[in-house]
Amino acid sequence: MRPMKKYICIPCGYIYNPAVGDPDEDVEPGTAFEDLPEDWICPVCGEGKDKFAEVPEQ
Repeated sequence: MRPMKKYICIPCGYIYNPAVGDPDEDVEPGTAFEDLPEDWICPVCGEGKDKFAEVPEQ
């Protein structure tokens, strides 16, 4: 199984890591970015999913 992709919030630099999820918003670990609710926002700056970009694999 390939690891799920991380996404970075362009305005603030927060990285959504699907292995961690977003515990403060009850997003379970293992939740892919694509599966986040449409109204999910960056926990740091409050921007929407449209402000995130895929982090290139290294």
